[in-house]
Amino acid sequence: MRGEWNVSAHVLIVEDEPNIVESLTFILKREGCLVTAVFDGEAVLETLLVEKPNVVILDVMLPKLNGFEVLKRIKADPALKAIPVMVLTAKGQDKDRKTAEDLGADAFVTKPFANRDLVARVLELAAASAA
Repeated sequence: MRGEWNVSAHVLIVEDEPNIVESLTFILKREGCLVTAVFDGEAVLETLLVEKPNVVILDVMLPKLNGFEVLKRIKADPALKAIPVMVLTAKGQDKDRKTAEDLGADAFVTKPFANRDLVARVLELAAASAA
């Protein structure tokens, strides 16, 4: 897929489940992505002050600050709002999808997810943000 997209993306994973972080890191690095991971909502905001990833993969259920609040803060910040955010959650109800969309999410993926689909969507978002 790397050749198809010709993108080397920096992806920030915001997820508190170590197994999911490990899995996402593996599949994204395999596609040539640089991956950074943080494990709570406060850490992502601190990280975004020093790193400018091409895409953020954001879990909703996080310690310290939930993903919807993080998304709201990212999209309200003029320096950060252009960064595409993919909401990744086990909460797949329509109201959660609507909340994510209303707050400015660029993509919404429910767990469990197909690795190929997730990687394709991440690379698509990264390519769009680089254009």
